Amino acid sequence: MTFESGRTELSSPLQASVSADLAASLLDTVLSSLDDSKAEDLITLDIAGKSSLADHMVIVSGRSHRHVGAIADHLLKNLKSAGVKSATVEGLSTCDWVLIDAGDVIVHIFRPEVRGFYNLEKMWAPDTDEAPQYIG
Repeated sequence: MTFESGRTELSSPLQASVSADLAASLLDTVLSSLDDSKAEDLITLDIAGKSSLADHMVIVSGRSHRHVGAIADHLLKNLKSAGVKSATVEGLSTCDWVLIDAGDVIVHIFRPEVRGFYNLEKMWAPDTDEAPQYIG
């Protein structure tokens, strides 16, 4: 889409480029935090073409309730220090499945049994034949 205003042309691809850079930076922050927390079986899915909810979905496992909670707490602290003020969290009270919505990146942190039951990788994969499946 292009807007014309007299002699000056403004186009939305510039805005899309800035948004993509911010999403990539946010994804780097998330992946670094998850690596520091020793999250296991990390899968990153590009869902930009599938959903308007986010650009990326990250799915990881923690070894226990305590590990899932620690991964989530560490990620929330890193997101806050990176300037993400509006991250929302669900499931932190039970730590079976913690969902962190950081805007352009959605993070799912599972205990292995719960992850195997829901199998989000299969649901959101680009092609069902090539879908990664968690066997855990």
